[in-house]
Formats: sequence, C-alpha cells, structure tokens
Amino acid sequence: MTRASILLFFLLLSIINSSSSRSIRENLGIVSNVDELKLFASTVTCEPTYGFLPCTSVLWGQLFLILVYEFLLSLGDKYVGAGSDLFFDMIGPGIFGASLFHILGSIPVAVFMLVSGLSASTETAEEQAVMSMALLAGSAVMFLTLIWGTCVAIGSKDLSNTPPSPDTETKTPFSFTGLGVSTDVETSYTARIMILSMVPFIILQLPKILNSTTGTRVAILVSLVVTVVFLFSYLFYQIFEPWIQNRRFEYLLQKYVKDKLLGLLSRNGHPNITFMKELFHELDKDKNGYISQAELRGLILGSQLKEICLDRNTLVDTVISAFDTSNDAQIGEAEFVKGLLKYVFDAHQSSSTQDQGHFKFFSSNVKKNVEEQQSLLAKRKGSRGQRVDKSWWNYLKAGFLLVLGTAITVLLTQPLIKTVSEFATSANISSFYVSYVVIPLAFNYRQAVATITNSTQKTKKAISLTLSEIYGAVFMNNVMGLIMFLILVYIRNLPWDVSAEVLVVLIICLVMGVFTSVRTSFPLWTSLVAYLLYPISLLLLYVLTTVLGWS
Repeated sequence: MTRASILLFFLLLSIINSSSSRSIRENLGIVSNVDELKLFASTVTCEPTYGFLPCTSVLWGQLFLILVYEFLLSLGDKYVGAGSDLFFDMIGPGIFGASLFHILGSIPVAVFMLVSGLSASTETAEEQAVMSMALLAGSAVMFLTLIWGTCVAIGSKDLSNTPPSPDTETKTPFSFTGLGVSTDVETSYTARIMILSMVPFIILQLPKILNSTTGTRVAILVSLVVTVVFLFSYLFYQIFEPWIQNRRFEYLLQKYVKDKLLGLLSRNGHPNITFMKELFHELDKDKNGYISQAELRGLILGSQLKEICLDRNTLVDTVISAFDTSNDAQIGEAEFVKGLLKYVFDAHQSSSTQDQGHFKFFSSNVKKNVEEQQSLLAKRKGSRGQRVDKSWWNYLKAGFLLVLGTAITVLLTQPLIKTVSEFATSANISSFYVSYVVIPLAFNYRQAVATITNSTQKTKKAISLTLSEIYGAVFMNNVMGLIMFLILVYIRNLPWDVSAEVLVVLIICLVMGVFTSVRTSFPLWTSLVAYLLYPISLLLLYVLTTVLGWS
C-alpha cells in the first residue's frame, strides 16, 4: 500500500513538472497580434533542486509539492524511528542502548539542518538556517503544549485513586479539578534534565541582553561547546545511572505489549468481562472449553510480541502457570477471566507503586531484562541457532530502515525548504510561520500519534512513561538541533538573526519544565493551560519579529 502510494505521488509530481516547466506558446486567435507576440515570448519556468524532482511556480502546485514532500519525509521519519526502536529492542539498556538509540532518533532533524545549510549559497543558507531554527522551536513548543496537553486530557482519570470494581463500570463525573493524571517522581527528574538544555539558549541571549554585537560570535562558540558537553554528559550519565534508558525500554515494552493486550481487555479503564469471555471462545479453536498452549501461543504471536526480545515459548509457560490454577496444563474459561482480571488490576495497582514492571507475568524487573533474556536463551536447548539467525536478520532490518529513512530525509530536505520558501513568497506570508507550524507537524506527527495513543491506558505508569518520553524528546531535539545549527552558523559565519525563536523556546521550555518538575499531579485544567501556550508562543513571535523588530 505504501509503495503504491509513493508511485502514485511521483506520477502526479511528474505531471506537475511537465505542465509547469514548459513554455506557454498557445496561439489565441481572439487576441491582437501584439498580445499574441507577448504570449509567444512569455515563459513560466522553475529550477528543480534535483533533475529528477518536479518543480512549479504555481501557488497551488507549490502547496501540493509541500504536502507530497511532507508525506515522504514522514515516511523517512517512520523508517528511522522503526529502525532505532528495533535496535533498542535488541540491545536493551546498556552502553549502546544509552547512546545509539538517542542519536539515531535525532538523525532526521540533524540531517535537516546540516543539509539545509551546507548545500546553499550564503544568502540562501541564512534563510534556511532561520527555517531550521523554526523547526527546532516548533517541535519543542508543539511537544510541550499541544501534545503534552492532549496526553493529559486523554489520560485523565479520577484523581481520588479509587480502584475500579470488576462488577461495575461507573463513569467519573466530569471535573477540571477532580480529573487528571499522576506521575512518578522519576518523571519530574526527566523534566529537570530537560531544563538543563536551556543553558545554551540563555548563553545565546546574553549578547541581546547586553546589547553587544562583538560578543555574538563568542556566545555562539561558548554555547556550542556547552551543548556538546551536555549531550555527551547526558549519554554517559545513562551508562552509569541507566534509569532513563530503562524507562525508555519499559516504554517500548509497554507499547508492544500493553497496547495490544490491556487496551483490548479494558474499556475506559474498567475490565470488560464480556469481551474477555468472547476472547476466550475465539482462542478456543477446538471448542473444547479450554485454551491449550498452542492456542495461547497464537494469542501472543498475534499481539506482536515477536517484535521485541522476549522468549515466546518461556513466556507461554509463564502465562500458563499464572492462569492455570488447576495445574492441568490448560486454561478454562473461569481461569482465563480470573487471570485477565488479576492482570488488569495489577496494572492499575502498579500506578500507585514504584514497581518497575506492570506486566506481572511478563516481566518483574526491567533493569534485569537483558540478563533475564540471556538466561532464558541459555535454557532453550536446540534453539540457539534460530535465535541468532533472527537476531542478525533484525540487525540487518534495523540498519536498512535507518539507511532508507535517512536517505529519504537527505534527499527531500532541500527541495522541501525551497518549496516552502517559494510558496510563502507566492502567498505573501512569512516563511517562518509556515515552517513553524507545518514542517514540525510533518516531522513529528507519527511520534505525536504514538505518544498520545499510549496515554489512553489511563494508568500512572503509562502516563509517567509517556510524559518522560516527551521530556526526553524535547531535550534531544534542543541539544542535537542546536548543535547542528550552531555548527553551521559558526563555520559559515552566518549572521545571528533568530533571537526571537530562541527566546520563545527558552520561555516555553522553562515554564513547562519548572511546572512539571515540582509536581506529580496534573488536573485536567493544566491541559487547557498547555493548549493556550501554543497560540501565545505564536503571538509572542509576531510581537518580537514584527512589532519590536527583533532579528
């Protein structure tokens, strides 16, 4: 389906190219000879970034090209994300898990900024550098306002911590103060780490505050050095204190396991016993009133646990032992429903504890996940070769996805920036506002959807991991994006003209960072505040750039 869509898009692009690049030489019999000569002499041409890509000088054609490029770039981002997730699934927490995953996840933005500045003239590079900073600012602000607010709104539940009853499905009355989300203390620590990424932004604002033009280049160099130090310190910190990457690993486990099972077994945070019984009868293929090990293995394979590093045969035995209270190596309907109810309640109980694993019969300690996997593999006789082959296949698959996604990003970044600039000129609007909203949305919508979807589980652990993922993404976005941007500005000696964007990122990140680092409970009304911060940030940019004339 994806391949067919891409082919269709390129077919349409070729049509636009052929229709927009040719000379207009139509002979109209109803016009005068003078007008006819003018028409013969007129041409509508454009210069494509690459020979095989289309271009157009028509407003609607430019808009269509932007949409196509954004779609293809989102595919590239999807491939990079899938490849980096697969690498982290196989490697798990550790030295490589700490550094490799975060750098791989930031490749699209880094490539976006590097390509946009290194392959253009000085004048064009200045314009593209501003747009690159707009991407950095737009992504950070979007995650901390729209996406954060949506996660809180969707993940809200009764803050009274009353456990749900398996026999009732009562709805909590709507309340801006009674509904909300709660997080663990580690989430607050992640928010504080995000605040540290603001130090280079503060350094960059010093020449503006001191009204010094000579100190700008020094501030850029100092900020670049500090940002690089922060990046490596963050990575090394995870090696010796791996709680951050452990939470990331748990987030991936939750995405692949809990989204597939707990999301099907609970409705609005309450057990759905009727559906549990229906699921039991669907799994009971031979209709003998029991679920065998083979039938249970089908459930696990169907839930896509094969995509993560878990031993499925051992997992089947573990689930059988947890469900099979009669010790007859098979599960009856009552045992199945009782076991699932216990699983659902264990997940809810984990929201009020510091237990690192809410999958009671899947994993008891995420910090020991890698060692447990190695132990499980050692116990499986005769299957070593098969696991190694699959591991190497997964490494090849992850590498291919990363190369493909990065290639798409490198290839289409420059054409997208050029098309956005041309579209903004044709439409008589500021190119910054186009890039501030449209491009960040195109780059981040897939991660945004996955993050928001994960918050629907309405548990403390789920929302904690989700918000931690947001804070970690903002940190890496700020650090990696700023490093690439400052390298371009310093090496090419570009003028510094993004003070407004830097200030907006500084304000939004500090406000949300301080607010989320000092509390662990967020009522529903806080999501409205986060939503309001997004248009406020746009208004602030308008005032700084248009009214006050900041550059």
